[in-house]
Amino acid sequence: MDLPEPRNILLVDDNKSFRDSLAKILGGEGYRIFSASDGDEALDILRKESIHLVLTDLNMPKMDGVELLKVAKTIRPEVEVILMTGYGTVDTAVTAMKDGAFDYIQKPFKPREILKLARKALEKQSLVLENRLLQERIKDFQKVDKIVGRSPAMRHIMEIVAQVAPSSATVLIQGESGTGKEVIGQAIHDLSPRAKNPFIKVSCAALPETLLEAELFGYERGAFTGAISRKEGRFELANGGTLFLDEIGEVSPTVQVKLLRVLQVGEFERLGGTKTIRADVRIVAATNINLLEAVERKTFREDLYSRLNVITLTLPPLRQREGDIPLLAHHFLEFFKKKNNKEVKGFSPETLEIMLQYSWPRNVRQLENAIERAVVLTKGDMITPGDLPPEILQAVEPATQRPIFMEDKNLSIPLGTPLEMIEKRVIEETLRYSRGDKNLASKILGISARTIYRKMEEDKKEGEKKQEYGEGSFQDGEKTNDNLAK
Repeated sequence: MDLPEPRNILLVDDNKSFRDSLAKILGGEGYRIFSASDGDEALDILRKESIHLVLTDLNMPKMDGVELLKVAKTIRPEVEVILMTGYGTVDTAVTAMKDGAFDYIQKPFKPREILKLARKALEKQSLVLENRLLQERIKDFQKVDKIVGRSPAMRHIMEIVAQVAPSSATVLIQGESGTGKEVIGQAIHDLSPRAKNPFIKVSCAALPETLLEAELFGYERGAFTGAISRKEGRFELANGGTLFLDEIGEVSPTVQVKLLRVLQVGEFERLGGTKTIRADVRIVAATNINLLEAVERKTFREDLYSRLNVITLTLPPLRQREGDIPLLAHHFLEFFKKKNNKEVKGFSPETLEIMLQYSWPRNVRQLENAIERAVVLTKGDMITPGDLPPEILQAVEPATQRPIFMEDKNLSIPLGTPLEMIEKRVIEETLRYSRGDKNLASKILGISARTIYRKMEEDKKEGEKKQEYGEGSFQDGEKTNDNLAK
């Protein structure tokens, strides 16, 4: 969603001639002006219109500017408010900035002063809205099927995808095999205005040159032996949507020339045809090779690379996403236990530790296959190290297979420690290990996430009681209450 234009400004002052003069100044800059003579009228406008900036007098009948500020921020938290003050009210205006006012300006003021201040306030408001839209897109991105990841590297990818998806820009996705390039391509499509139209995938490496050309552009009857009828190509099928070109680096020079033309002018002809066809298609390409090096080797056209390299995303390998490994493992576990109708509760701590130590050279795809194998072969209700593929167990030598609570994960509790304290310590340490992921911690401990939330809430309430009634003198408590009263 684009930010609304023009920007809407609400002027609030009980002096009509002053409002009219100010409206003329601001309206001359292209702002859409709304006007109110008092706070009640201003609030009615705020509830009905999309107001971006409020310029309000500080001293007004019925409702002063400070009270209007507080209510306006409640109705529209993103709105910016500038207070217009008279002599002797500056201190009040400064104090009001703690309640969310953008700034204040003292009457009388020059037109350029109010224009400059209004521009700065609207620039800030635009940034707030843009950030909110971005965060909403990130949330939508995280809801896309198969997208799992909270590591810094994946958060960065999510932020870029959220910004890029609404545009029509060509996207080049780079990364090792198995890192999820197709999943990201699908997410870009699903979060774009083209989401209701087709998402067509082509594996460029899976087809020889002649077949790939026919698949992409289609062909007429008789174009070659076996062409017994006309066939539409993938560009036509993807019209209005997105065409995902996987392994674009494997495309032959002949097909590269034709792809370049489509990217430049949006036109092509079917094989054996003379009719020029136009297609409104967004290109998302993926590759596991370095296209820039391919350009230097003269195996990939520089002009085509320039057309593809508008927005580039480089997906991190799984070994650089350690924090995502448990999340992905549980995601695949839930999927495959339902698919295979098996009751599997989770992973043993030793299994999780081995998966964290392994380098996963074939990335997410390898992890997915390993979890499917483990779910099918396990004889118990927990995945144990023996359920993992031999190549993983051999790579992680026994000497390096640490129990989950060793070294910095070691948990030492003296004899005589009350059971309640032991329980609390174990939960705290498990949450630290899971980096605060309560769902993962609950699976490690074999309890429900609801139990962890309840225990944490009980500890919080106990801590609050200790602060209120615990250590310290009665006089200290009185001082604390005095401070709260203030």
